[in-house]
Amino acid sequence: MAALGDRDPAHLTHREIDAAMRLVPDGTELRWVATDSSEARRIDRFDGLWVLPGTPYRAEDVVLGAIRFARENGMPVLGTCGGFQYMAVEFARNAAGVPAAAHAETHPDAQAIVVGQLSCSLVGEERTVSAVADTQLAELCGTAPFTGYHWCSYGLAADAAQRLSGAGLVMSAHAEDAGVEGFELPGHPFYLATLFQPQVGSSERGKLHPLLAALCQHASRDSPG
Repeated sequence: MAALGDRDPAHLTHREIDAAMRLVPDGTELRWVATDSSEARRIDRFDGLWVLPGTPYRAEDVVLGAIRFARENGMPVLGTCGGFQYMAVEFARNAAGVPAAAHAETHPDAQAIVVGQLSCSLVGEERTVSAVADTQLAELCGTAPFTGYHWCSYGLAADAAQRLSGAGLVMSAHAEDAGVEGFELPGHPFYLATLFQPQVGSSERGKLHPLLAALCQHASRDSPG
């Protein structure tokens, strides 16, 4: 599987990605793929995709292309933090009829902001997240509120959730002071995105978060090739 992002070991969240990679099941390969690498342009060679935190990406268009490929071809895909944000932008552009959809971090003056700046920064913050009943996220994480770790200042813009929902996405988790925390795509084998970062704590838990374990399971079972 491809862990698509630009690794910087100075970041706690990236060191926790490294820790999570060491916990994948035997026989499963999960490795960093830099956004500006040749491998990132051939995402079809992988069985699954984890779109990682760490924006702005060095090759934004490559990331959006990889997400689109995964969505349209049934490749299991999980986006966390920055991955959540770019999955929202890709879906808006190519499935929700907003071709000019943009991320405020890289295009602050765009007319169709889908991912905007949060009212308060969530860099290094924990929030209480609640999954929506009868969603895949709730099936994996339960419906009881849980703590989600964040390292971001951007989330879905105020009017974006309704537009994306109208095109088929399900908003599957929320936090009272952070807005939409997760979304998924019914009918896709595994298409899920979270604003919180489930890998954080891997070094202490010594086991994969349920979302990451599910991605590995689906990648081994539902690969498009």
